Amino acid sequence: MPQASPPAPRLLRLLCSCLFLITALTRADELAWLDAYDVIWPTPSKHSAESMPCGGGDTGLNVWVENGDLMIYAQRSGCFDENNQYLKLGRLRVSLDPNPFAAPSPHFSQRLRLRHGCIEITDGETSRPTRIVVWADVFHPSIHVEIESAAPVHATARYETWRHTDLDLPNSPSRPRFAALGWDGWPGKVTRFRDEITFQGDTVFFHHRNRDEHLLFDYSVRQQGLDEVKDQLVNTQRGRTFGGILRGDGFRPAGTSEGKYLLTPFQAWALKSRAPARSHHLELISHVAQTPTLDVWITGLRENIRSRPALAEARTRSREWWRDFWQRSHIVIQPGQTDPGSRPWQIARNYQLFRYQLGTNARGDYPTKFNGGNLTFDPSLVDRNRSHDPDWRAWGGGSFTAQNQRLVHWPMLKSGDADLVTPQLEFYRRALPTATARVRTYYGHDGALFAEQLENFGLPISAGWGWTEAGAKVRQRGKEVPFGDPRIDGTHGPGPGTIVERGEQANAYVSYHYESQLEMSYLALERHRFSGAAIAPYLPLIRQSVRFFDEHYQLRQKMRSGKPLDERGKLVIFPSTACETYRGARNPADVIAGLAACLDGLLALDDTLVPPGEKRDYRAFKARLPDLPFGETKGDRILKPAESWHHVQNFECPQFYPLFPFNRFSLSDPGTIEVFRNTWKHGTFRKDLVQSWHQNGIFFARMGMAAEAADFNTRKLANSPRRFPTFWGPGHDWVPDHNWGGSGMIGLQEMLLQTIGNELHVLPAWPRDWDVDFKLHAPRQTTVELSLRAGKITRLTITPQSREKDLIIPPAYQN
Repeated sequence: MPQASPPAPRLLRLLCSCLFLITALTRADELAWLDAYDVIWPTPSKHSAESMPCGGGDTGLNVWVENGDLMIYAQRSGCFDENNQYLKLGRLRVSLDPNPFAAPSPHFSQRLRLRHGCIEITDGETSRPTRIVVWADVFHPSIHVEIESAAPVHATARYETWRHTDLDLPNSPSRPRFAALGWDGWPGKVTRFRDEITFQGDTVFFHHRNRDEHLLFDYSVRQQGLDEVKDQLVNTQRGRTFGGILRGDGFRPAGTSEGKYLLTPFQAWALKSRAPARSHHLELISHVAQTPTLDVWITGLRENIRSRPALAEARTRSREWWRDFWQRSHIVIQPGQTDPGSRPWQIARNYQLFRYQLGTNARGDYPTKFNGGNLTFDPSLVDRNRSHDPDWRAWGGGSFTAQNQRLVHWPMLKSGDADLVTPQLEFYRRALPTATARVRTYYGHDGALFAEQLENFGLPISAGWGWTEAGAKVRQRGKEVPFGDPRIDGTHGPGPGTIVERGEQANAYVSYHYESQLEMSYLALERHRFSGAAIAPYLPLIRQSVRFFDEHYQLRQKMRSGKPLDERGKLVIFPSTACETYRGARNPADVIAGLAACLDGLLALDDTLVPPGEKRDYRAFKARLPDLPFGETKGDRILKPAESWHHVQNFECPQFYPLFPFNRFSLSDPGTIEVFRNTWKHGTFRKDLVQSWHQNGIFFARMGMAAEAADFNTRKLANSPRRFPTFWGPGHDWVPDHNWGGSGMIGLQEMLLQTIGNELHVLPAWPRDWDVDFKLHAPRQTTVELSLRAGKITRLTITPQSREKDLIIPPAYQN
């Protein structure tokens, strides 16, 4: 039989084009569910609190239209100044002439297009609108503003900054230093230093370079008695420089001006198009780095400018990244029934919106901050008593509070976003040399110790440490005594006559609070178990974090009794605390569960990663762990937060940490789950709070309490009181409150899928009357896809198929 002739080149091109079109349409159809969750505003905004989030890579944008102008706040990961305050790149204001946005119009629309990761603003007749698209390049530090108009228009772009002069940050009731948390309460002078801004050619050039003689790092080292090991500590401040240029094809400088936005004066540097045109393109290209000189940093910025891809290529690559991001996972409640008034539909929409906010910092050098991420706005619009500039946020900028940060990152495992966890793990890995040097200096043994409130250079915040005059042994908040002083009971805090142990913080809440380093270690282990992501880079962090507890508490017990263990051969974890709540704790449940989880995780790794000899040591350590502190209340068996404690001062629930995050028990253990239900029933902690880090919805789901989980998580993920639905807060924190959203995501995920050990519990706490489609990730690179209609499972796919043997379906859903 004669062979068929090869197709003509033109026909081949046509076939390829058709195949490409079919593939593109298929991919688009895979995301049809997503379009219903786009946020569309039919009117401009009143102010920055009515902004819409946008971003990509490591850059976050607040975008809104006000009084006819496009307004953008821009913030990028790593922009920490001398005071370790987290500063924005600045504000952009774009005006058109003639301006279609100047007057109210029934044709106005501002839309967040989730599938493309961009914001589209239009006005004018449907057939001939003016259109502005704002987006950030996922792979290059560039922000783009694309303008298209039916008729030629002039465009003017202004780079606005409120950091054009030095600013003193006094101690005052409005706490201007709260955004640079380490300096909060310091009796001396604190100055935020100005940026440098100028025209260079046809661009606006701006930058901030940290003044090495004014670094918080240097003061913290001296304050905390670490001068002798200073060269071993990680200095993230020295030489840090950030900034960039604003440019546009066909734009030239148009002078400077002054103004005031809300309560904050600013200066502006303007670029204006040389001629009217139907299309304009503006871009802000930035650079963040620690360099020995400013010239070296400028060379890096020039390389970013030179290496930027063509606009069409950058747009395509970024949109492909977002497409792949959305294809990883989803939760769609009431599929096919778009109803913003329905609370179940609403919480699924808000789940996607908040996941989008997390995706805008997928490639950051630093993790998404719990207290606003890269999306904060003018603080007076959150709290009228905070008359500060747009860089201000509560609870610091360069400092990270672990109990809040963790909730931002745990949901990334089930959503398939293990890569987004990397900045959080790198934060701790980067600080490891500082954490180990502290332990050797203060206690003379091995291991790593990370504070609960940690500066990005790895030291406890100076405000939490307790202010002291140089060289004195008496801190502002108490009398310092040697390590191991027998008077230490873990209960100290502010106040006259307070005893402060050498090496410990003089803080009534976070002193002796060490659990978080176990949780971050376990997060690394779980990320590896879920996705197969490399664990080797984080093994030193995990080893040293775990080792600290064994060496430290054996040493303490030996100081007290002459023997390193108690009469049963068990470790005595004292002085300690169960979260911030149960102070002066002995053998707290959260720490015991965290140690057991980390040790089991290390033991489960391949011998090439953790050799057999090391595993023997870990098994011996696990045998030394004290038992979880079970007890009894009114005839019911409960789990106590600790074996004993001195007093209660907050309302966290560490007795539930063995359930989440440490996976010590599952719904396959009905007896133990009943213990946790008893614990909840008899608990005297606050049970009514939904805001911020409160995790009731997670615990309800882990206890199989479907009605309670649905009620709590519906309230947790309900629309925020602001124009954008997921700008929650301030709660305990700030706006947008990212640990509010993170804990809500976890709660919803746990209602659908629980993954303790090899178990795959589907619909463990799900209301039968909520139709749902979901795709979530599980350990061993597994995905679970399920559809539920009218209380019946209509589709269930486990990939790989070999994991089907681990599936556990509640009897109510076994059709």
